[in-house]
Amino acid sequence: MLKAYKYRIYPTSEQAILLAKSFGCVRWFYNYA
Repeated sequence: MLKAYKYRIYPTSEQAILLAKSFGCVRWFYNYA
């Protein structure tokens, strides 16, 4: 039996900026590969 968990995060504005930068870099690298 598979179990799944869902989480919601509520980052501060500073954390949101860092997350956006990180995911943008990851997305570029994924598309490049």
